[in-house]
This record gives sequence, structure tokens and C-alpha cells, in this order.
Amino acid sequence: MEESLVHTLPISYALVKYLHVLLFVYWLGADAGVFYSSTFVVNEKLSKEARLTAFKIFVNLDMLPRYCLALMLTVGGVLAEFVGYRHPLWQMIGIVALGPIWVWVVHMVHAKEGTTFGQHLARGDYYFRGVMIVGLVVSVVYHWVTGPLQPFPWIAAKLLVFAFLIFCGFMIRKKLPPFIEGFRMMAGQGATPASNQKMLDGLMACRPYVWAIWVGVALSAFIGVWKPGAGG
Repeated sequence: MEESLVHTLPISYALVKYLHVLLFVYWLGADAGVFYSSTFVVNEKLSKEARLTAFKIFVNLDMLPRYCLALMLTVGGVLAEFVGYRHPLWQMIGIVALGPIWVWVVHMVHAKEGTTFGQHLARGDYYFRGVMIVGLVVSVVYHWVTGPLQPFPWIAAKLLVFAFLIFCGFMIRKKLPPFIEGFRMMAGQGATPASNQKMLDGLMACRPYVWAIWVGVALSAFIGVWKPGAGG
């Protein structure tokens, strides 16, 4: 019994795997909180002050899923190395650097909102996500056809799901502006039927993509636990 307990995972692998799990937990948990707080923002029965407070919670809590998404490829890429998928050195350097840089960009877009710098960063981040969606799909197809990913079908599946998650976030950005416009109308001149409708329309347009993200994150976590095609 004691001898079996000695054969534990390397601490570095355990820590990376633990961080990977935490990212899933905080992503789904915080996203549920964002969804719940948004219902108070559009609730016409609440006072303006209560809705403003709910919006502040909504915006700040929404940063957690954004950080988790930005870190996921880095943590997942390092974890893939531990389970046997070998990246070229240049690729591994890029994977490790991606997470911290992307988190910084996401944070600065939020912190510098309304400034020229923040607007430039937000635009760059927007186009970068588009490139990531296409790049991930193309990379998975290429590395599957050429062979490196074939022993790791579950990694290929998780990467495709991740591309889908970025796409859903991309669509939320495109659908959210009416909600923001309606909120600004309410914050500036008080709630009106027009501002309430704009907020509701924007929120309802985003909800299918929010639900899709929940399903995608849960599916990705399940694939990681199941590891179909891993053998043994």
C-alpha cells in the first residue's frame, strides 16, 4: 500500500493539470454568475441604481472567463507535452508566451476602455481572435493529415472545441452592442421603453452563444477526462 502511494504524478505535471481544472471551474462558474447578473441589469422593476450596480458586477465578473480563455491554450499546450505530444521548440515558446500576453491584452482592453490605446488593443484583439479561429482549425486538420495528432484524437477534438468557443465569444461581441447602447441610454437619461428594449434585444441575441459556450466548456472538460483514442 505504501509503495503504491509513492508512485505519484510529478509535481510539475500535477500542478499544470490542477491549473487546467481550475480554469474550467472558474470559466463555467464565473460565466454562470455573469449570466445571472445580466438578468438584473435588464429587470425593469429594479431602480436605476440597482441596475447600475448589477452592471458593474456583470462587467467585472465577466473578466474571469476572459482570463480563463486567454490562458487555456498555454496551459493545455504544456499539459499536452506531459502526456506525450511533442511541439517544436519555436511552437512551445509561442504557446507558453501566448497566455500571459493575451491575459495582459484582455486586462488592458478593460482597464483602458474609452482611451485610444484601449480602442487599438480591442481592435487588435478582435482580429486576433478571428485569426485564432481559422488558425486552430487549419492547424488541427494539417497535423491530423500529416500524422502528429493521430495518436492524440482527444487533443484534436479539444482544440476544435476551443476554436468553437472563441467563435462563440466572437459572436457575442458582435451581438452585444444594442445591450451596451441601451445601458448607456439608461445610465445617462434614466430607463425608457427604448433603452429597456435595446438591452433586452442585445442580451437575448447573445444567449444562444452563451449557452453554446457552457456546453463547449463542459464537453472539452469531459473529453479531457475521457481521452478517447488515448489507449490504455
